[in-house]
Amino acid sequence: MRLDKYLKVARISKRRAIGKELADHERVLINGKIAKPSSDVKEGDILTIRFGTKELVIRVLKLAKQVSKQEASLMFEILEENIKEESEMI
Repeated sequence: MRLDKYLKVARISKRRAIGKELADHERVLINGKIAKPSSDVKEGDILTIRFGTKELVIRVLKLAKQVSKQEASLMFEILEENIKEESEMI
């Protein structure tokens, strides 16, 4: 499944365009490597996503084309969630 689509279906980003923009600005890593919006996401992959001052590290548990809001949270497991101070951002 494409990275931008996975981020939308799992409700990590509200729209697919936001997932694409995150990847275009090198704010998403798959298994430690910079990802493109079209990068393939597989079960077991570790995604690191940076939203401004927030960094989210997740493990992909499930892939699905469409899920309900309740099932979306079952598609991934949060491994780390960090919030950086503005002064730490460079």
